[in-house]
Amino acid sequence: MPPESSRHIIFTENLTKIYAAGRIQVAAVRGVSLAVEPGEFVAIVGPSGSGKSTLFYLLGGLTRATEGRVVIDGVDFAALSDAQRTRLRKHRIGFVFQKFNLLPTLSAMGNIEIAYTVSGRASGPNGVPMDLKYLDHLSDMLAIRGRLEHRPAELSGGEQQRVAIARALITRPAIVLADEPTGNLDTKNSDAVLQMLLRSNRELGQTTLMITHNPEAAAIAGRILHMRDGQIVHESAGSGSTVAAQPVSAAPAGSPS
Repeated sequence: MPPESSRHIIFTENLTKIYAAGRIQVAAVRGVSLAVEPGEFVAIVGPSGSGKSTLFYLLGGLTRATEGRVVIDGVDFAALSDAQRTRLRKHRIGFVFQKFNLLPTLSAMGNIEIAYTVSGRASGPNGVPMDLKYLDHLSDMLAIRGRLEHRPAELSGGEQQRVAIARALITRPAIVLADEPTGNLDTKNSDAVLQMLLRSNRELGQTTLMITHNPEAAAIAGRILHMRDGQIVHESAGSGSTVAAQPVSAAPAGSPS
């Protein structure tokens, strides 16, 4: 593997994804090459249809590239079987989605516990139980300690997204991929979630890559990649390297999402 790809925790080279629509081929991502250093907070911003969500799925190993390669923490996705790629996702990547994707019949705690179980970290002879002290730390950091026994329907939108972040972080992933994490939230809860992502990036040392259509949300990152028509067209600096994360108090139950 070339040395430039092994230095970075996320590395892509000439990454391309083409979808077939009948006889027409649509290039959603076209020749994207990027590199992310360990511990960076990077935002990819672009309008609807720019290809940023397809790039998210490629980086997360949720779909295969048509051309090019994706190297995650030194491992080339193209060289892995589906089972190996799934295992890498479970162990190295935490996902945060716009729609929360919490299981409605489980409490917040149950949603976090099942994510840990599915990761496989607790199974086998070398299995490790979920670290409850670490969960307490996450709960305090995300201001959800008193809400863990509630089901999603009993939580505000902001609380649900913070539970989703705790679910993504409980396995201590090296990388957090967030796809429009503030898309379903009001301004107050959006600001809280962005501060939580920034704080977790700093305090827990995880590499964070956030996809968003909102330039104001992207500004919190340390580096911003601007995407249009399937390509990264330019790069700019964000304020993440200079803005101090502020503690966030829990939004009242039932507050607007």
